[in-house]
Amino acid sequence: MSFTDQAIVLGARAHGEAHALAELFTEAHGRWPALVHGGQGRRMLPLLQAGNEVRAEWKGRSDSLGFFTIELTKANAAALIDDGLSLAALQAATALARACLPDREPHAGAFRAMKVLIEHLDAFEIWPILMARWELGLLAELGFGLTLDRCAATGAREDLIYVSPRSACAVSREAGAPYTDKLLPLPQFLIKPGADASIGDALSALTTTGYFLETRILHLAGRQLPEARVKLIALLEERLRLREAPDRG
Repeated sequence: MSFTDQAIVLGARAHGEAHALAELFTEAHGRWPALVHGGQGRRMLPLLQAGNEVRAEWKGRSDSLGFFTIELTKANAAALIDDGLSLAALQAATALARACLPDREPHAGAFRAMKVLIEHLDAFEIWPILMARWELGLLAELGFGLTLDRCAATGAREDLIYVSPRSACAVSREAGAPYTDKLLPLPQFLIKPGADASIGDALSALTTTGYFLETRILHLAGRQLPEARVKLIALLEERLRLREAPDRG
């Protein structure tokens, strides 16, 4: 059995003295782990950096781990090496996909959205917004989509500014007023594609998507949000504080 597919490297670790166990997010076959011969070597190790795009050929039996032969198509990790925040975003996205995606289950929509996110990681005004949308889409792909088109309490479809952590549904400003400290934020760009969005809005959205990724998906395996994802939020918050700090001349 074999297949060839385009893929995003999610990570790799040493296996034996010379080989590596790599996890790839393939477009048609989902997250797929397999061995890479010589994966710890000077030639192959740079190819297996998380976030790189590769052309991968897998060979093995349906019930076996199998082997990858890979060819680099885009060195995303190296391209972002001088931009610490964008590199942190790349690491957070790959860590999240690695933690949330089931083995050998196709999720082409999430794959394509992840490629779009990676392609825009050099644009700080854009990628935090794309990352929040990608995480929202990932929840939907995995069967845990949020209901954001109407208020969970009243059925209203206007002035929706919260999400209920219990029902994963939107809540209107009026209905949520007595419970603001218990509700999650719902930035408008998550429900209105043409709405303007700031980095602060993206951070609010990532708070909400992160909550549901952790409580609806990762908790099933007794895991929390990956450290790389937690670190990214801290870095974004620091960047936002620096931006909003008054000019001291």
